[in-house]
Amino acid sequence: MKSLELMKIHPKAAIVVKQWMLEKLLDSLNDDTLPENFKDFVRENGIDDDKISAIIDSSPRILFDMFDGQNIYIGISVSVKKKNSPIYRYSFDGGKVESNDYSSRIEVEIAALEEAFKRLNDKL
Repeated sequence: MKSLELMKIHPKAAIVVKQWMLEKLLDSLNDDTLPENFKDFVRENGIDDDKISAIIDSSPRILFDMFDGQNIYIGISVSVKKKNSPIYRYSFDGGKVESNDYSSRIEVEIAALEEAFKRLNDKL
């Protein structure tokens, strides 16, 4: 599932994610070479959901630190099965494996975010 859909399904979690992403963006603007009016513009207008979604979809693990800050810890494990093909799984709650097998890291990270968004939304 794309992160834009996750934000729509889990609106409380989406608020936390957007605030965290905006803070990261603002932190990156602490650069003397950027004009102050540009920094002010970003602060006032924020970042739209499509852009946040594109960032998350290209690198889902960017949110793992944000979820850590919410006491929702995502574990990713990998094991090598037949013919040296890796199998990925995610876990929550101190290692209790909750996922099926996934064939790529990004696939398991996206699946883990789906569960993490749900957990955060339920928590709020």
